Amino acid sequence: MSKPGFVLDVDANTPPLVFFEGEGIRAERLPEGSRVVYPPSSLPGLQDVDAAIRNALLHPHGIEPLPELLRPGMRLTIVFDDVSLPLPSMRRPDVRGRVIEQVLELAARHGVEDIELIAANALHRRMTAAELRHVVGDRVFASYYPDRLRNHDAEDSGNLTHLGLTDAHEDVEINRRAAESDLLVYVNINLVALNGGPKSVSVGLASYRSLRHHHNTHTLRHSRSFNDPPNSALHHSFHRMQDVIGGQLKIFTVETTTNGDVFPPAMGFLNKHEWEWHLRDKIGYLGVRHGNRALPPQLRRRVLNSIKAPYGITGVNAGAPSAVHPLTLANVHRQQLTPIEGQADIGLFGVPYVGPYNVNSIMNPVLVMCMALGYLFNFYRNKPIVRKGGVGIFFHPLPEVFHPVHHPSYIDFYEQVLTETTDPARMEAVFEKKFAEDPWYIHLYRTSHAYHGVHPFYMWYWGAHAMDHLSDVIFVGGSPATAARLGFRSAPTLSDALEMASHTVGGSPSVTCLHSPPLTMADVK
Repeated sequence: MSKPGFVLDVDANTPPLVFFEGEGIRAERLPEGSRVVYPPSSLPGLQDVDAAIRNALLHPHGIEPLPELLRPGMRLTIVFDDVSLPLPSMRRPDVRGRVIEQVLELAARHGVEDIELIAANALHRRMTAAELRHVVGDRVFASYYPDRLRNHDAEDSGNLTHLGLTDAHEDVEINRRAAESDLLVYVNINLVALNGGPKSVSVGLASYRSLRHHHNTHTLRHSRSFNDPPNSALHHSFHRMQDVIGGQLKIFTVETTTNGDVFPPAMGFLNKHEWEWHLRDKIGYLGVRHGNRALPPQLRRRVLNSIKAPYGITGVNAGAPSAVHPLTLANVHRQQLTPIEGQADIGLFGVPYVGPYNVNSIMNPVLVMCMALGYLFNFYRNKPIVRKGGVGIFFHPLPEVFHPVHHPSYIDFYEQVLTETTDPARMEAVFEKKFAEDPWYIHLYRTSHAYHGVHPFYMWYWGAHAMDHLSDVIFVGGSPATAARLGFRSAPTLSDALEMASHTVGGSPSVTCLHSPPLTMADVK
């Protein structure tokens, strides 16, 4: 039986609490009177996932059962979320592969032969063959790769189709194969409320021509938060685009949700409340903390990237996107949402080693900013945990390190753009177009495994709402030089950071910590 989320009031008896600090972890005593938001305990996973998938395909919401949509001679395209989900990656078998296998079995029974599979990577880097195999499974990979299993290419103009304009004059341009299919089956993992629903096709299969309409400073400043879709300008744009897409393309979506079992047993202490730790958990914490610090950086990242989460699947729902997504969001909220009264002067957040854009890679300083001010700050509904004009304190060392293959444009963004401005609106107006249209970045995106040239801009805009909301941002343990380049400050310890913050918010500030892992979404009243 899952227990609801709760808010811990820190007192003298509260043990040190665990925070991620990038590739490391630390235990930190918080000031008495601080509040800590914990998520509900991990929900039980479905006992028979394959049966749940089969039931979802045969009894969908708002559309005919999948077998009734399949016929000989039709063109079927199966699209799935890329390597950015879930976090950490799911241990095999990945639920997307389990869904895809059942869809393909039904298609074979109904004589469908024209089938292609596409990873919905938008402007993300192309998935490697090994990553594709991990998601779809060995049998599907062997049967379809490489001719009929591939990554979406947002720069392949001959394989893009412009479907029209939204009521707000936004271009809707998506993958041609998908647009010209008789049926598109989208297979999703909904890790947070941002994901899924109208976002899946309108973003995952889009081009820069489309994405620029919502991945911009104005939209993201008015997405409060993008994990609260009714209050998200980002989602309003997704819905407008989905209206255009849905009017021309039949979509059968399969959305899945996971529980809070984020780490394998060897790191099980991270899935427990700190006051529930036994001796084995304390030894595990010390082993991970000191072991990570002793490893050379490359080996440490290899170990961290090898972690595969033993998620339980909490729901499988299929059908029309508009009918399915509310059920998905309800499952996400059951696992992550915790109510809390009022906002604090200071918010505390631990920044983990992995985010959507550094899977099997490196979290560079720009991505740290995105994870901190984009994702962690925005894990709320109604209001942020920090008041307007408050201070965000994040734990991360901010090493100045980049993956040269995955993030080439990030390196130039860091050296050329951030030395000129940290203002999202100015960099959008002055620098974005040059990076977006740079032929070398486009070549690397299409032929290597590089994120698109414009991607670092989008990740910077991701933090625009937090930058507008907070008066100060401090990284505990962060490199002073890197923090300054990003436009923030650093402090050697939490005590120092709180002292620095008091000059902004006043003495005796209220403090709220959003505890993670597992993912926590604060429902601020």
